[in-house]
This record gives sequence, C-alpha cells and structure tokens, in this order.
Amino acid sequence: MRSRRLAAVAGVLLLAACQSMTPSSSRPRAGDEGVLYLYLQPLAEDARGTRLTVEAVSALHVDGREMPLAVRLRNVSADTARRQRLLAAGPLPPGDYTGLLFRIPAAAADEPPASPEGPAREAATRIDYRFTVRRAEGQVLAVAVKSPAAADFHLYSPTPPATGVMGFVANAGSGDVSVFDKKTLQVFGVIVPGHAPSGMALDQRARRLYVALAGDDTVAVVDVLSVRVSDRIRLSPGDEPVEVALTPDGAQLLSVNRGSNTVSFIDTVSRFEVAKVRVGTSPTSITIDRTGRRAFVFGPLLNGVTVIDILARSLVRTIPTEPGPVRGQFNRRGDRLYVVHETTPFVTVINPATLTVMSRFSVRFPMDTIKVDPGTDYVYLGGRRTFAVSLYDSLSFAVIDAVADSGGTVNMTTDVEDNTLYLVDQAANRVLVVERIRKRRVGELDVGDGPVWISVMGES
Repeated sequence: MRSRRLAAVAGVLLLAACQSMTPSSSRPRAGDEGVLYLYLQPLAEDARGTRLTVEAVSALHVDGREMPLAVRLRNVSADTARRQRLLAAGPLPPGDYTGLLFRIPAAAADEPPASPEGPAREAATRIDYRFTVRRAEGQVLAVAVKSPAAADFHLYSPTPPATGVMGFVANAGSGDVSVFDKKTLQVFGVIVPGHAPSGMALDQRARRLYVALAGDDTVAVVDVLSVRVSDRIRLSPGDEPVEVALTPDGAQLLSVNRGSNTVSFIDTVSRFEVAKVRVGTSPTSITIDRTGRRAFVFGPLLNGVTVIDILARSLVRTIPTEPGPVRGQFNRRGDRLYVVHETTPFVTVINPATLTVMSRFSVRFPMDTIKVDPGTDYVYLGGRRTFAVSLYDSLSFAVIDAVADSGGTVNMTTDVEDNTLYLVDQAANRVLVVERIRKRRVGELDVGDGPVWISVMGES
C-alpha cells in the first residue's frame, strides 16, 4: 500500500514539475545596477474575473527611456494569482523612475480579438509611481489589481514586518537574496549582496545574516533590522566561499572555500579572517557539532568527511565514506551525523565522538540535501533526482511518508516556532512551505533565479 502511494505521488509530482517550470529572468546585472522585483498581490474577490496576458513590462526612467524587465507571469487570472506571484523582475541602471509601462494584447483586455490577418493590438498601460533605483541595491514593488476592469493596476512599496518573522532565500542565478514574511508568505524586499550568493548563516540573537559570495571572494554581513548589507568580510583572491557556519556562541564564522580547498576562521567581532585550514578538493558544505568543538566538511569530489578541530584550528582526520558526501546533519542529541552523497544512493551514519562510521543505509536516489526534524529525529531527504522529499525513520531508514514538491529541492530548513518545513525548489524558482505534523503543503512563494539556500527566524 505504501509503495503504491509513493508511486502515485511521484507520478503526480512529475507532471507538476513539467507544468511549473519558471522562465529565467533577464540579462545579468552589471556591477553598478540595482534590481527591481514586481510582485502581483493575490486578486481580491471583486477582481476574480480578471484575465490578462502581460506581454512586456518596462520601468520608465526620468529621462524618458523605457528599461525592460523580464516578465515572469504572463497569464494573470483567478487560477494563477491566488497567492502573491512574481510578475516581472530585472536589473536597472541607478537613477530616478517615474512609473511602469505594461503592454497587454487588446484581446486580453476584454476587447474583441484581432482578425486572423493582422497582428494582435497591444494596449500600453502606464502607471505613474515615482521610485529610485540605487547602485547595487534592490527593491520590491507590489502590484494590486484595483477592480475587474482590465489593466487597472495600483503600485505601492510593501511594509517590512517585524524582524522575528523574516525569512531569507539566496538566489545564485539572479545574484540576490529574497526577503519574505513567513506569516503571510509574501516577499517584501530584496538584497543585492554581491555576485553568486550561496550558503548563509543566520545569527538570530545578533540579528545578522552572513552570505557567502563565491563570485567576490567575500562574505557579506546583512543587518536584519535594516535589511541591508552593513559590512563585507574580504577573503583571499580565488577562495570562492560557498557556505558558512556559525559556532554555537556566535563568536566564529567558518567559511568553506571551494576555490582554494580551505576553510577560513573568521572572528565575528573584528570581522577578519584569523586562520585558514586546508581540506580536500572542492569542499562545498560544512556543519558544526553541538559543542562547537568540531566542524565536518563535505564535497562532491571527496571520498570522505574532513574533520576540523575548531579550538586548535587544525585538521583532525578524514573519515572514509561513500564517494561524494555533500551534506550532513546531526540528530537532536548530537551523537549521530547523517551524511548524504551526490553520486551514490546511500546515507552514512557517523559517530562524532569516535569519528567512525556506525552504519550505512540504502535510499532510493543520490541526495542533495538533508534535514533532521528537531522534534521527532525523523530525517527529510531531497534532491534534484527525486520527485518528492521523503521522510525516513532515523534508526531503520524505512520510508515513513512523502512530502510533495516538484523534484528540485536543494535546501531545507525547519521553523520550530511555526512548526513548518521550508523546501527550496530550484527547478521552479520557488519555496514550498509544509506543515511538519500533517505533512501537507500550506503555501509557496516565488523567489529569484536559481535559489540555493533558505534561512528563517525561528529555524532549528
């Protein structure tokens, strides 16, 4: 019965994955450009009859130039706008803007369709709204449909929520970080920290977010209160930091540097690199034990897990595993480290005290991400090759349940405050939100291109 249920889930999810692919946004951002995201708000009851096809959206510069944005949602209707949707996005030159221009085929604006012999007429709708794009910064504008009349839009800047309900998604493809309200599941801001953001570490007590920037050999420091980059930690040229992790006391930040095959030790007060340890080839991930004494480093080109003594800032040893260990997670007690592999369908269980392999379990596919439920110790596994995130018993590794997604989950986190699980669906440029108890989807939100990481206030 369970196998038939999981097979049915996989079939449905494969179809959903084919239908939910989101087009990429526009050209890459130049160094001095800012970024604008336009989010369509859920349609009001009196606007549920609205049906629009958005062919193009441009920002109107104060000098009269039309600066095109990439349209992400072309068909606006009651079905596609039940929740907040990313309507258009893209980089813009810094400067003052006077509004937006929407180009909508006349037939989509409740007018008679064009004749077969001629092209469809376009209606150009201008919305006056003054805003400023600042150098290397991002902003979000909300778009509301005011009435059932076609193309009757209203623009406004969303109000940021309290810091305690904020969430952050690093988008490697578009080079920015989406900032959302985890209560309403709406994006209200975007941060432009630098090139190729990837792994993040959230210091919930200090209200700081650290973002690894492989393209800049830098770790950006984001002030959560202002939702802006407040500092940058410079590493060595060619380091390519791809993931960061905080010690439990928040005093040290460890950066995994793929380019130089090293791990950097960063003092979070002075924000300087104080030491560097060489590890294996192309490390990509790191986790720190509950005591803050040891760090475990993973990578797709490694044949084992590298162990670092944090106090001595030195290499301890490498624990042999299956090829390609890419990520690891501790159980609640911290006496088991579960490791997933990119190239082999196994989970390796390591004893962090003796630094030995306790056991290994076969799973359905090679996995990209893992999350241990902080309440039950059940293990969530997901990846690009799977059709659903599966829930496993932590002792037998028998499949307990399947959580629906579109088959592109690359990162997960759990929110102990709201009892939710967040899935980063890279294939569809979105985040799925799942209730941990009933294992049912309770929401989703659109983010930037190529999302790779999520952090939320209240996570564990």
